[in-house]
Amino acid sequence: MSNNIQLSPRKFVAPEYVYGIDSRLMAGTFCKKLGGRKILLVTDEGMLSTPWIPEIEKELQKQSLEYIIFSAVSPNPRDYEVMNGRDIYEGNKCNLILAVGGGSVIDCAKGIGIVSTNQGHILNYEGVDMIKRPMPPLICIPTTGGTAADVSQFAIINNTSGHYKLAIISKAVVPDVALIDPLTLTSMDTFLTACTGMDALSHAFEAFVSSGSSAFTDLYALEAIRLITGNLHDSITHPNDIQLRGKIMLATLYSGLAFSNASLGCVHSLAHSLGGYLDLPHGACNAVLLPHVVDYNFESAEERYIRIAETLEIPLPLKTNTKEIKKAFIGYLLDFRQSIGLYNTLKDMGVTSDITPVLATKAINDPCNATNPRLPVKKDLETIYQEAI
Repeated sequence: MSNNIQLSPRKFVAPEYVYGIDSRLMAGTFCKKLGGRKILLVTDEGMLSTPWIPEIEKELQKQSLEYIIFSAVSPNPRDYEVMNGRDIYEGNKCNLILAVGGGSVIDCAKGIGIVSTNQGHILNYEGVDMIKRPMPPLICIPTTGGTAADVSQFAIINNTSGHYKLAIISKAVVPDVALIDPLTLTSMDTFLTACTGMDALSHAFEAFVSSGSSAFTDLYALEAIRLITGNLHDSITHPNDIQLRGKIMLATLYSGLAFSNASLGCVHSLAHSLGGYLDLPHGACNAVLLPHVVDYNFESAEERYIRIAETLEIPLPLKTNTKEIKKAFIGYLLDFRQSIGLYNTLKDMGVTSDITPVLATKAINDPCNATNPRLPVKKDLETIYQEAI
């Protein structure tokens, strides 16, 4: 295996972030520091029943800050929800956005910020570097251990008329501040813990084998993989163990810094199409698709996958036998997925073979394909869907 490092130019973008217990309680202070006068607090209905929102409201009140809550956000946030949030932001003359929730909430908040300053419809900003004007200040408090939307250059929004998830990728959507508090993960149930953990694992895997990877992203991706595989199962079975939750939250941060800068691959292009078309949980889609995409990519990124296997201390056959190495590596992924109780096939999730041509047609246009180690054509993506069913 080569010891050469990657020396071509790479950039690395990250927000200011604070990691640790009770960092969420710094929300009011940071809103004040960033010049907040009236805050749009973006969340969802589920978050309203947790302790986190009343606590955040109290912190805003301590700073004598006005705020209005916008909670009409769905899992897989819709384009019209972004536009409704923009109307509330502008109608109440807000000047700062505070997002408290999982990836859907944070992505919706990013969308609101985009359209509040750029004035177009959110669908106009699909793709890479399509945003011309900076968003208002955005502070994020993530409450799930997986998406890392709080540190990333990505926003994923459901195009309801096109029935797919569109990706907006731009330095302009990186939040100003992320307050990353492991305690918030204790409000997640078992299924959500497993799904979001697999999302983070997929982020790290795809960042490490991405054609846009670098020495910086490799460092974060490998440590994220080690932390997730070593702690996710126990985090599910011991949900109130704050050390375990802390390790998963840290892994989420690391995987987010990795994929935000290295980008992703076919796992996410396939999952975006699938989740947008059938409104399925993103992390569960990733969990099913990841082994199949590894199978598809393996010969194009064998050295990189072997480095992951070595990090995980997976017993491998002689390194000259690619077929056996791949089999052992994929076997590990299948066993890990089973251990956390997620779906084994897309069929288990209600996906049928007849829609795979439609899904592949949408997935091939996803920008995540551009950094996959093996550039796909539409037929490749359709085949992966079929194998996953």
